[in-house]
Amino acid sequence: MSVVIAAAGLVCPAGLGLAESAAGARARLSVLREIDWCDRRQEPFIVGVVPDQGLPALAPAAAAAPLQAREGRMLRLAHAALGDLYAGLPADLPAPPLFLGLPEHHTTRPIDPDRFLKALASQAGACFDPSLSIAAPRGRASGLMALSQAAARIAAGEAGLILVGGLDSFVDMHVLATLDEAGRVRGETVSDGFSPAEGAAFLLVASESVTRSYGLPVLARIAATGSGFEPGHLYADEPYLGEGLAGVVSACLDAAGLTVPLQTVYCSFNGERYWAREFGVARIRNASAFADEAHTEHPAECFGDLGAAHGLALAALACHGLTGGYRPGPALVYASSDRGDRAAVIFERST
Repeated sequence: MSVVIAAAGLVCPAGLGLAESAAGARARLSVLREIDWCDRRQEPFIVGVVPDQGLPALAPAAAAAPLQAREGRMLRLAHAALGDLYAGLPADLPAPPLFLGLPEHHTTRPIDPDRFLKALASQAGACFDPSLSIAAPRGRASGLMALSQAAARIAAGEAGLILVGGLDSFVDMHVLATLDEAGRVRGETVSDGFSPAEGAAFLLVASESVTRSYGLPVLARIAATGSGFEPGHLYADEPYLGEGLAGVVSACLDAAGLTVPLQTVYCSFNGERYWAREFGVARIRNASAFADEAHTEHPAECFGDLGAAHGLALAALACHGLTGGYRPGPALVYASSDRGDRAAVIFERST
């Protein structure tokens, strides 16, 4: 059964919707800026922040819940991104289950996935079915891992419509301080680091029969998905060999059975050298599958690292580019989490 993307929503420092975010990333506009909080050298952190005035207020029930400030911020980001996704969709669309990726880096208290899902349902309304939804704190790759699970269920005929999402905010004092202590936050004296940011991204995954039944658009077709693990991840004692991402990309290519080479790649590397080396290994080991002039996108240079939102943000941007005709397909999108998870998807243009 053919599995497609019927809608996408994205809120990030580059825009309060997918179209605006895609335009900013395409123009290579940097929206990173200094904030009042300072690092251990008393230099202002440079981060990507979504304008507060563009986000909906916390719903009364969510505001009254015992949530961390970071969780409240994430709820508002998710609410805005869901509004972007559902804009223009039929009102009688059934509420699908939500497969949600959450942060792998925590404050002093980890986010409870079940409690957060309940708070999100209270915040965003009846746009998903909380009783059938799941959330996992797996970081950058989590959204694409959720997409892989959703695509498998739809292809097997177990569901016709599934919402997948990823959201995060690194703009939290404890998280920033922890990353800064590890020397990972880019600044005046740290070149091998990344710019922390925040965002929320959602995709509506569907079977073709459901899109026809409800008159939904088809932004892109899923040719293959895959996920894996890198034993030599950033926080591991084992040596890095690049097996994780290279294996995931190989498996996706085998499953996709493409008749033309990959034309576009959306990469999750963020400025840290580790991630560039990782992509180099995956590219070399699968060299014959890439077009000689394959276009490479890594929009973290524009809006920073979106954490658990990053993988699905790349997927949303890829779908926008394929639909708009300004990015050729097939397109590989991948994301790598700090603690080893790796995930990828290959999209093809809708015909």
